[in-house]
Amino acid sequence: MTQPIQKAVLLAAGRGTRMRDLTNELPKPMIPVKGKPILQHIVEGLRDAGIKQILIVVGYRADVVTNYFGDGSAFALSIEYVTQVIQDGTGRVVELAREFAGTDSFILSYGDILVDPQNYQALAKLDGAEALVSVKRNEQEMAKGGCVVVNEHFMLTDLIEKPVGPAPSPWYNAGIYTFRPSIFEFTARLEPSPRGEYELTDAIRCLAQTSQKVRALELGGAWADVRDPEVLAELNS
Repeated sequence: MTQPIQKAVLLAAGRGTRMRDLTNELPKPMIPVKGKPILQHIVEGLRDAGIKQILIVVGYRADVVTNYFGDGSAFALSIEYVTQVIQDGTGRVVELAREFAGTDSFILSYGDILVDPQNYQALAKLDGAEALVSVKRNEQEMAKGGCVVVNEHFMLTDLIEKPVGPAPSPWYNAGIYTFRPSIFEFTARLEPSPRGEYELTDAIRCLAQTSQKVRALELGGAWADVRDPEVLAELNS
């Protein structure tokens, strides 16, 4: 029987420049949505799905995050922190979680993605796959993120970052993943992308092209990438 996943990694190092003045004092994941920080919604959703240990990757205004969450005991969790010193891509960020993960599987979420909390329960079960990539059917967002190409068994066959022209699939990368520690073999071998960054999506694509299964998981309910003031205003209205 598969052990339930009890660890999660949250990426909260960026400032979020598209939020303009809202991030002068706060990192974007600490901006309030419906009365509490975005990151708190994520932390509580993960906790309620059985997660017990969380690593938060901090950077810009790390003190705001660490002062708010502390050691996690106020949230009935154990919370640790690691600092991303150089902002050189999501692939390198995952490398920072290697020691925390050890030999355990873990959920990884961007610190500005809000979902229906029930989705975390599905993300906490790998069920024979080597990784899960959450998706939403969302053709409108394709140019802003990643297009997930799947086969008839809903296994990932390709992951295209910001596709140009018509997307080969309606499935949009929703920004939450579940990994076994094997992902670190692939993040360690990353080369800079054309944008000059080490991209997590490149590591996932390489993993999927081995004999290992990377399963797409369609999220249910509401989903929001809190990327700019307009999305924030809509969520708080």
